[in-house]
Amino acid sequence: MQKILVISIIIILIIFNLVLCKNSSDRWTTTENTTVPIDWDKIMDAYKSADGPRDFEDKVNEIYEGDEIISVSVQDKDTKTQLVTGFFDNNKDGKVESDEKVFEIKRNITGEQQAGYEVNGHGSYTGYHHTGMWDIAGGMIIGGMLLNAMSPRYTPMYTQPYTTNQQRINQIDNNRNNFRASHPDKFTKSANGKGYESKSKKTWGSKGGKDWNKSGTSGFGGGKKSGGSSFGKRISFLRRKFIKFFIKRIEE
Repeated sequence: MQKILVISIIIILIIFNLVLCKNSSDRWTTTENTTVPIDWDKIMDAYKSADGPRDFEDKVNEIYEGDEIISVSVQDKDTKTQLVTGFFDNNKDGKVESDEKVFEIKRNITGEQQAGYEVNGHGSYTGYHHTGMWDIAGGMIIGGMLLNAMSPRYTPMYTQPYTTNQQRINQIDNNRNNFRASHPDKFTKSANGKGYESKSKKTWGSKGGKDWNKSGTSGFGGGKKSGGSSFGKRISFLRRKFIKFFIKRIEE
């Protein structure tokens, strides 16, 4: 009877271990939108130099090396504050959903020829945060969108948010393919022949986590590490508790 009990416990432990291993693997499975690093310095340079939302859309999607298109929402909260959101429009409804967000840029005009900004990563990029100032009095070159906002006579243009629509997504995709085709040193034709993919194949957030900031030490706050240590510890803890429980039963 005791032998049967021991064999049963061993089988249960094997099954339990397989379940835990599967959960651990799923926790770090490479999924859509989680494997591509973002160069935050370039994103902010794109915003600073953009002539408008469409120009910013094109610039952002040239910077982003993944397959997805990053849609953009631009909204003037008042005469001084603007909120810009980059997001994956997975359901194609042209609206920003909380679980689709990639980043948010909050810009605030603080004085004549000066603006402050705050950048936050979302979703797979949660944890990135940086604030800073722009001062064009020192000769900094900026694009039309920011230059207009710094004008004393500026009237908010995007009280009704500008959001990337489906037609623009198709245009952005074509523009990005042309951009990637013109940079064969960085991009190669995809296996299906319908687009281009990065030659670097750099990933983060999977299989233990790599640097999530492409440059490693970004001027916009540096790079955080993503990893699964806490999840792994929970699995080890549960496994140990499970084994101790059955050893105690055998001893009884």
